[in-house]
Amino acid sequence: MQEDFHYYATFCAAYIAGYTPEESERIAFSANFVDLCSKTYLEKVNGPVAAATTQLSMEMADMRTDIPGLQEITGIWASFHFLPYDLYADIKKGFRRYKNKRRMVCGPNGDLVVDTVRLAKGKSLEHIGLSMHVLADTWAHRYFAGTPSLVINNTTEPFYELLESGERRQIRFIHSLGKADDLEQGIFAHSPYQAGENSIMNLGHGRAGHLPDYSFLRYAYLPAWGDYEEIIKDNPSDYLHAFCQMITALKFLNGACLDFEKEQYDFEAIEQHKEEIEMILKKRQLIACDDWKAFGEKLSGYTIAPFDMERYSGKEEPFLFRFCTAAMEQKHMVAKKIYESGNSLAGKIVERSNT
Repeated sequence: MQEDFHYYATFCAAYIAGYTPEESERIAFSANFVDLCSKTYLEKVNGPVAAATTQLSMEMADMRTDIPGLQEITGIWASFHFLPYDLYADIKKGFRRYKNKRRMVCGPNGDLVVDTVRLAKGKSLEHIGLSMHVLADTWAHRYFAGTPSLVINNTTEPFYELLESGERRQIRFIHSLGKADDLEQGIFAHSPYQAGENSIMNLGHGRAGHLPDYSFLRYAYLPAWGDYEEIIKDNPSDYLHAFCQMITALKFLNGACLDFEKEQYDFEAIEQHKEEIEMILKKRQLIACDDWKAFGEKLSGYTIAPFDMERYSGKEEPFLFRFCTAAMEQKHMVAKKIYESGNSLAGKIVERSNT
């Protein structure tokens, strides 16, 4: 997902869930900040580098893919962007190493998303926003894993966009840095093929480019892990479910409902806005910030400030401390759950003794 959903749509979900505009903006800022809080940024502001929630391209280029390097990469991407769906999935085929990687595949409504939301209960608005980012990405990034792996994250041709007319249009992928995707011609950039199993190019949805980030897209493809069975990804439906699940989660976090469980979506809360929301989700555009911003401002009567990294950067402002605290709690929780499942891809977690 991009700034349009993580910032502006999250503002809308928070406001609908009952937060004030100011609270909603802080939650939304924190949700979007997850995509920007890198080690490089934290070093610049003298923050704790262990709280990094993303890795910049230049950082990734310098990463080693030995065991410690892979564990560092996985610890970040699996915790915040590709939350594993089922760490105990019954995988019939393959060696243990393959099965462990296969169990890292992201998807919505897994146990870890419940753990993520419940972890944020009673915590700061920053922690709430971070949890909304993680929840939303389980929908956008489903079928990919937050660990470098050719045998999991590679995609094969043919790769089709499913058009409104019912036509299947084959997608053309190119390797071109800095060139925008061409929606009219169906030409998209993606990471170049690398035969190395643990190549950085095989992290997450890089082989599918930005297709998972566009709310309007519906597409069909063959995932490397899928035994040549076609996957159909319906982003408009997934993004709508993500939005309504965020509202449910946010109502739990502000006390409007008693618990948060899997597969609960507050469609009733958006009933009068559903048509407008679906229009935004289905509009063919590279980014929908303007449309979500306009909807949020009409909804709340509040002018949403454009996202600015320096928004909460004053010396007396507790944002960074609260965000970093939330990030480290989330990363520890996810890495611990992964390790307890018998999977060391995110490293070994040892609790400190109280004695």
